[in-house]
Amino acid sequence: MAARTGVGTSVNFAIVGCGYVADFYLATLGNHPELTLSGVYDRRPERAQRFADYHQLRRYASLDELLSDDRVQLVANLTNPASHHAVTHAALMAGRHVYSEKPLAVDLQQARELVALAESRGLLLASAPCSILGETAQTLWKALRDGAIGTPRLVYAELDDGNVARAGFQNWVSSSGAPWPAKDEFEVGCTLEHAGYYLTWLTAFFGPAVRMSAFSRLIQPEKGIELDVLTPDFAVGCFEFASGVTARLTCSIYAPHDHRLRIFGDEGTLSTDKSWDYGAPVYLSRRHRYTHQLEKRPRLLSALNMVGLGRRGVPLVRKRAFKSRTRGSNPMDFCRGIAELASAVREGRGPRMTARWSLHVNELVLSMQNPALLGPTREIRSTFEPMEPMPWAGRNG
Repeated sequence: MAARTGVGTSVNFAIVGCGYVADFYLATLGNHPELTLSGVYDRRPERAQRFADYHQLRRYASLDELLSDDRVQLVANLTNPASHHAVTHAALMAGRHVYSEKPLAVDLQQARELVALAESRGLLLASAPCSILGETAQTLWKALRDGAIGTPRLVYAELDDGNVARAGFQNWVSSSGAPWPAKDEFEVGCTLEHAGYYLTWLTAFFGPAVRMSAFSRLIQPEKGIELDVLTPDFAVGCFEFASGVTARLTCSIYAPHDHRLRIFGDEGTLSTDKSWDYGAPVYLSRRHRYTHQLEKRPRLLSALNMVGLGRRGVPLVRKRAFKSRTRGSNPMDFCRGIAELASAVREGRGPRMTARWSLHVNELVLSMQNPALLGPTREIRSTFEPMEPMPWAGRNG
């Protein structure tokens, strides 16, 4: 079946999966008038009906009915990770472009098959997270392109979310009434769920990773809920990029909340504290100049000493440009990834978030979470062509 290409100013899409995360997508859909939501489907009819009623949407009775709707050009796969492969495969076979929640698949071979299928049928395929399209990530990237810290060489990244098992997750409910999917979250694992937030940024900034080493461990077996699978809740990965940059990423749901990113270069450091806030400040710290005064205090002449005792902020390339109708959530524009893919469909161009890039990140997060299965040190097989910055971020200057 031929791919549905964009016609006019809007692209029609449908949502498969009406659980907890779907409400966050609906909360920012209003930022993207170029998207038209045709309807929703969930394998649990009562959940689909509650979601459809709350948001006043059409509910498809089956996945076949959704995929038979000729108006639907793009499918947003918001199902649980174990279903990502099957739903995306069905949508691609029906000739639909697909934007999938992370990860693309929980099995690397399945992810490769989806990318091959999309390419063979001339369809666009991408997966979350889309925060690389946000103002903070684009500001960091532009500062790197502008040489703000000279040659970047080392990155420290943290994705610790606190002791989630003791954070009262039993009371977490989305706006339409869907509970946080604790069983899925714990069994899939925080690394597969969260590491992509920074790995998408780092691969965009520095290109494909060529080699990595990883370690993971189950720190807290008791999660307050019965689990069929015990998955590591702590992982650390060290990545070598083709550009020469080395990065260390730590991910856990036990250590206190910490989402810092620090990029160290020959002339200074770029950093941010909030990876899940698209408008979080970006900081620039420059190295001390060896002045006469400093020479009298040699203990300060460390290569890590920065200008002053504080940090000088880097202006965002633009202010955070979206609104959300969901209170208390991280300020992320969840629909921006769908909108980017839809714009590529409508304009007949290649997407910024490509299928091969999603596959590359998928391989990295799987390797980080499962070093016992995939090897503690691994040559990375997948690669991708560099993505383009957002037009409003500027390429140079």
